[in-house]
This record gives sequence, structure tokens and C-alpha cells, in this order.
Amino acid sequence: MLKLLMIGAGGIGGYYSARLAEAGHEVVLTARGEHLAALQKNGLLVHYEGQQLACQLPAVDHTTLMQNYQSSDFDVIVIALKSTATQAVLNELESWLKSSQVPVLSLQNGVDNEPLIAQLLGEKRVLGGLAVRIGGHIIKPGVVEAEGVAQIVMGEWPAASKQPDARCLLVETLQTAFVQAGIPTTVSTAIGYELWRKLVINNGVNPISALTGLDTQSLTRHPELSKLVYGMMMETAKAAKADGLELGKKDVVEMFELISSFNAIKTSMLVDKEKGRPLELDSIAGAVLRRSEILGIDAPYTTTVNALLRLAN
Repeated sequence: MLKLLMIGAGGIGGYYSARLAEAGHEVVLTARGEHLAALQKNGLLVHYEGQQLACQLPAVDHTTLMQNYQSSDFDVIVIALKSTATQAVLNELESWLKSSQVPVLSLQNGVDNEPLIAQLLGEKRVLGGLAVRIGGHIIKPGVVEAEGVAQIVMGEWPAASKQPDARCLLVETLQTAFVQAGIPTTVSTAIGYELWRKLVINNGVNPISALTGLDTQSLTRHPELSKLVYGMMMETAKAAKADGLELGKKDVVEMFELISSFNAIKTSMLVDKEKGRPLELDSIAGAVLRRSEILGIDAPYTTTVNALLRLAN
């Protein structure tokens, strides 16, 4: 049995938490506001592909977390927050996180979360991860909805060490536990590469989806907008070189085909825009633009869509 802390009990964190709790693992959630109050009063309810997963889990805010728990109480700390909140949460929990050596697994959009965690805690405590082919969001306080295959890819960040360390054994343990809990999970020895491949998808569809109000299937099957999606994906692949990674046309074609074959879903950025929440634009398009600037290359599609979305928001 594992003991996990899930920082962020939204659509993604809530779904995975429910699966793990159902399998007998101890899971503590963090949340805030009305969502936290509902979790404490009624428990967590997850709607997933026609199923309902209900569980009563400890749910706390960050102040209570630091008062009632030690970071060493957990086998792993999972961060499933929006990337816009990563730095603020790390600042808030800094002393608490530094009081032990427990590894931190990021399940977030973008390629900048792991560097922030590593800067605070050191690379040896960082696990990179991505949630693949899953859509999820809070539909009302205490209730989340998720859909898709809901896979996880994880690994030592930025890549597996030649000399295995404690993270190697933990990743294997987590993989076994997650698979047994009904979460398809694979381990990557090059998680930095996998994070960039997901960014290829995210930058391809998230900003345009938020700008147009269209779901992923409508975008990838549209005769003109699909070219824009592909163009932004290609710009993302080129930007990866700034992080020492080589992504090419093959990666872009694979990612385009993957998102094209996925369910017609609202992207997380579109949901955030509709609900008036901050957009992960800087973590997605911004990450591509910053690295393009470092490389001295143009990213006209991403530049234009980013500017239009900022004006519209």
C-alpha cells in the first residue's frame, strides 16, 4: 500500500486519486474554496465513462497540510495543479517540502514545471510525468468528470540515470500500483522527450481551441484550422532543440494523428476560458516562444494565436 499526497484534486488529480483509493492506497488531497468544503463534507465523486467513483478521502488546504502532516509521511507527492500555480505552491510549501527527501511527481501541462521543482529540491527528487489521452475538469464542488484512456507516462527527470538511484525503484513501484489500480502506466527513460511530445499536442490544440471555442476533433478535421494546428505543432518540435532535444516531422505526425483520433473534447484551456479562470498560455505557447527566441527562430503561428488569445482574454 502506498501513501500519496495529491496536490490539486481537479479533473486529473481527482480521477487518479479515486482510482488509487479504490485500489486500497492512502491518498490525501489538497484543494481550496468551495471544492475543498464539498470534498470534506461529501467526499469526492468522479464521473468517468459512464461509471461513478465515490470515495471519502482526507482533504485539506495547504496550511492544514503543513500543520497536520510531515512531508516524510508520504511515499510520493504528486502535483496535479495548473502550471500557472506551480511557482506559488512551491514558494508556499518550500520549508515543508525541504524537511524530507520524498520524491515529487509532476502530472502537469508544459515543460517548465520539473525545472522549477528541481531548482527548489534538486533533480534527485524530481519525477516527470504526463497524463495522456485524458480530459477532466471540476463540474461542481466535490464532483469531477473525466474521460479517455487516462494513461500516465512517468520517469526520472530529465532522463534515467546511468547509475540507478532511489527514484528508479520508486518509479517501478508506482507503475505496478497504478496499473493494478486500473491506470495504464508506462515508464520512460527519457521523460523530458515525452513531455515535449505532449507539448507538441498541447500547443497545437489548446490555444486555438480557447480562441475559437472548438473541440479537438473539430479543429483537427477542419480544412483550414487543421493546417494551423499542424503548424503550431511543428513550431513546438523545433523549439525543443533549446532544451537539447531533437523532435522532427515524425514526432509531429504521430502527435497530430493521436489527437485526431481522440474523442472530441474541450481542451483544458477552453474550459478555463469559459469559466473565467487563468489560462495556461504562458506554460504552453509561452514555453515555445521563449525557446524559439533563444534559438533565434520564428514561430509565426504560435506568435499570432498567442497574441490574439491574450487580447481576447
